[in-house]
Amino acid sequence: VNNCGLQLVIQTSAITDKSKPFEFRINKEQSSFHNRLLQHDLEKNYSGRQDNTNFGSSSSITFPVLQRTAEEKILNSDRLTLERQKLTVCPIIDGEDHLRLLNFQHNFITRIQNISNLQHLVFLDLYDNQIEEISGLSTLRSLRVLLLGKNRIKKISNLENLKNLDVLDLHGNQITKIENIGHLSELRVLNLARNLLTIVENLNGLDSLTELNLRHNQVSAIKDVDTLPCLQRLFLSFNNISSFEDILCLADSSSLSDITLDGNPIAQETWYKHTVLHHMMQLRQLDMKRITEEERRMASVAARKEEERKRESHKQTLLKEKKRLTICNIARQWEIQQNRIALVASLNQDKDNEPCQINGSAAYVLPEESRSLDTILSSAVQGLSVLESHLVEVEGDTLCLYGAGALECLDRNWSVQTAGIIVTVSFMFIEFDEIVQVLAKLKIKFPNFVHLKFKETNLVMLQQFNALAQMHHIEQLTVDPQGNPVVNFTLWKYYVLFRLNHFNLQKINGVKVTENDIVMAERLFGILALVASSELPQYRMLSLLGESRRKQFHYLLEGKGKKSGTGREESSDNRRNGGESTTRATLNYTTKDFLMEKLEEIKERKTFCQTYIENLVKEAADINMKNESLQKLWPQMFIELVRDAVIEIRNKNSYMKLCLQRITDQKQ
Repeated sequence: VNNCGLQLVIQTSAITDKSKPFEFRINKEQSSFHNRLLQHDLEKNYSGRQDNTNFGSSSSITFPVLQRTAEEKILNSDRLTLERQKLTVCPIIDGEDHLRLLNFQHNFITRIQNISNLQHLVFLDLYDNQIEEISGLSTLRSLRVLLLGKNRIKKISNLENLKNLDVLDLHGNQITKIENIGHLSELRVLNLARNLLTIVENLNGLDSLTELNLRHNQVSAIKDVDTLPCLQRLFLSFNNISSFEDILCLADSSSLSDITLDGNPIAQETWYKHTVLHHMMQLRQLDMKRITEEERRMASVAARKEEERKRESHKQTLLKEKKRLTICNIARQWEIQQNRIALVASLNQDKDNEPCQINGSAAYVLPEESRSLDTILSSAVQGLSVLESHLVEVEGDTLCLYGAGALECLDRNWSVQTAGIIVTVSFMFIEFDEIVQVLAKLKIKFPNFVHLKFKETNLVMLQQFNALAQMHHIEQLTVDPQGNPVVNFTLWKYYVLFRLNHFNLQKINGVKVTENDIVMAERLFGILALVASSELPQYRMLSLLGESRRKQFHYLLEGKGKKSGTGREESSDNRRNGGESTTRATLNYTTKDFLMEKLEEIKERKTFCQTYIENLVKEAADINMKNESLQKLWPQMFIELVRDAVIEIRNKNSYMKLCLQRITDQKQ
């Protein structure tokens, strides 16, 4: 604001001692006759009005009255500067209704007042005062520029009538929220720098806004900026913006040409400039630096790469989430299955222990909840049907199989490269009896496979480890305690070492196998294999042996001993079978399904034999009954035959004629 030729320092306060004169100090450099006259008029008017003004409090507050001479008014007819005059209140300005510019910079004013009569005022500067509330402006309908920077204002308010406002400066205050400015459709410049803003919002209606200054706030998110049709310059330096998503609406602004984001966490990212330029192609300046076409081109290339990286990252995230949900679904189905098996076993046990007679037959009275078990389980699984029931995944050198359906993957055609890198096969949420059926395929499909892992596979007894003997070679075995109760048995590791001795296992559950472990295993379970082999029938023993071993076994049974070369044949056969001894081979495992099939087959054979024998007995009984009847009837039958023969040949001529007649009839 230009110096208007008059500088006053007006000192006033609540007057309690009316005898004390009111003092005015005039700048000596500008002391003149007109100034001294103005001082005399101010003193006269002040003494005449000091008892008539009430500030609204209990104590009487008076205001200085400022009047200028005609000559001063001619020199600065439309403006008045009261800068750095140590004012604590706005003075009463008489005879200045035509005033257009008023400057109160660098004072100590706490409240806007005594200017309601200046209805032609266009420019009001109250920068660097102590104002706490915007007020006293309702009559200034012509006001175009309002400067209230560096005050103590906490809320934007009381601007309803300032519809022609062009510039609003509120920087350096304590404002926490943008509000009550949506009606300022003519506003072009809004300065809210150095406040306490956290969110930029409520900007709808500022249709003429071209510049918005929000530097040095605490802004972390921006809204509504894309609704400002004329916004060209946006200053957001030194805030808390940490991601591009926080300022995404800026990309939708077609008019924005100049933006600053330096001093924010987002500006520290390597992709910052490229991303901003890629999404805001209309920008001319970024962080007060002009943007070149080369920078735009490089930003476009970098942004595309970043977009591809984000898409890939998002894809991987989705795959991980899908994997997690699928595994959760498989785990829940496994739990439901185990609960069902446990409940059925419990019901069968109760049925055996507590039968009751109904109509002469044994029956078990089911509880109400167990009768609806299938309904409950079906409804539980129904909600999960949208997810996969199994999962096959290759992680590095490990093939992970989740759920029984994953076993089918072993029948697919694996590429030589993929199959060659598989060293570990992990089974999870699969019944061990189902795994046993595919063990033979593992070495065929994955030639370098040496490590087996079991988790939630229902390993419950030592006998199940016998099934692993059919593998060609394994070096490591891992049995997770979760879902495998057999691990709770103290000696399970020694049994594994004994039964799979021919594999020369290196580690069990990550612990290296020592010679002492092998010796202890042999001491604990060696006698078991001898007992099993001695009790095994001869035909079962022969079925477990190779061709050379069967020959050797026959020689031993016949007492002929070994022939020369038999040892070499046995050694060769042992190598082909992985070195498994005959006694250990007798310790095998039969799955429940196979056992049930065998039992069913035995049952069918028994039924067939029983039916066949019954038919033979019935047929023999019928033959015997017929024979007894014949013996009883034969004497009478013989007498009748003899009698008929005698009667027939008694008349020789008649008998001969009858015979000839029969011969003739037969020829015809």
